[in-house]
Amino acid sequence: MTAVLADSIVGKINTHTVFPRTAFSVERGECLAITGPSGSGKTSLLNCVAGLLPPHEGQVMVGGEDIYALPEKQRTRMRLTRMGMVFQFAELVPEMSALENASLPLRLAGTAAALARVAAMDQLRATGVDSLAERYPHELSGGQQQRVGIARALAHGPDIVLADEPTGMLDRAASDAAVMEVLREAAADRGCALLIATHDARVSCAADRVLRLDELV
Repeated sequence: MTAVLADSIVGKINTHTVFPRTAFSVERGECLAITGPSGSGKTSLLNCVAGLLPPHEGQVMVGGEDIYALPEKQRTRMRLTRMGMVFQFAELVPEMSALENASLPLRLAGTAAALARVAAMDQLRATGVDSLAERYPHELSGGQQQRVGIARALAHGPDIVLADEPTGMLDRAASDAAVMEVLREAAADRGCALLIATHDARVSCAADRVLRLDELV
């Protein structure tokens, strides 16, 4: 498989033994949906791009660098500073407020607390949950938690956002549409690439393009 992501910010991926005859690209501000049934490899592909699952062959390039040629410490740093992750169940830290959750990647990257809070609050505002900044995850609805998770993924200005079933915890089509709208608008505003793994047709229909893994193997 060969992939070019985020206008060569993330470059070639080749995992012939897992995803043969696969080639795709994602430009800045564009949304690509990765679809397929359970077990087709959607999450594995995201993990490969994130530097968590080395490909059997080939490369994953970020800013001209093969991330799997980097030492683990540098790969972790790249994942923290240049990638944003949105999870199916938000995965917020329960002991932290919405604002603290949204600022967490910045703080882990060494950004001063005050600056991290400002950036996180700006993104909470962009995702429509700034009024909930001081609430804790258990005080938020599923959709609100996911919006905080999106804010966390975008607050540090990543080059690419990887979203794994971002509407999986929601039970209404309207909620799916709202989360997708937030993701699309935020990614476009930030100028980053958006790669979404999903089995939800409503989500894939909202993407610019769709890649079906089960049609490639």
